[in-house]
Amino acid sequence: MGNHAMMDARDAVYGGLAECFVTIDGRRLNFMSMTSFESKWETTITDVPILGKVGMGHKSAGGKGTWSGTAHYNQSHFRQMADTYQKTGVMPYFEIQVTNEDPGTSVGRQTIIHRGCLCDSFILAKFEAGEEIMDEELSGTFESWDMPEKFRELEGC
Repeated sequence: MGNHAMMDARDAVYGGLAECFVTIDGRRLNFMSMTSFESKWETTITDVPILGKVGMGHKSAGGKGTWSGTAHYNQSHFRQMADTYQKTGVMPYFEIQVTNEDPGTSVGRQTIIHRGCLCDSFILAKFEAGEEIMDEELSGTFESWDMPEKFRELEGC
């Protein structure tokens, strides 16, 4: 197979061992109800016309953070935010912290803290006859993020 580096299968991170915490109004909550989560930072690319050049140039000009996930339908924290907003006109911002760590890997742990989070919709009430376990989709935006812990580089990177 030659002399090139290959990742060991054991270094694939198992997602079920992640941790998710939400901080709302200074109160840090273990958001163990989440069953899936994904966040993205989308860079805004602006076209740059350049005199004397046939092709268009491009420049990063900002970005936008979005997040989405699925949670068991067994908590009211986000519905409380919606209630606060509809009664006061103040939408509470919050933080989401996600840590991935699989002790069976050699990569260690990574933590991302999403700051300035908002929900973009709220399920207020629901039921499904015959459904054994109910869940709910959550999504929103965030304004910035920090990465206080990074995975270690794999050998050969």
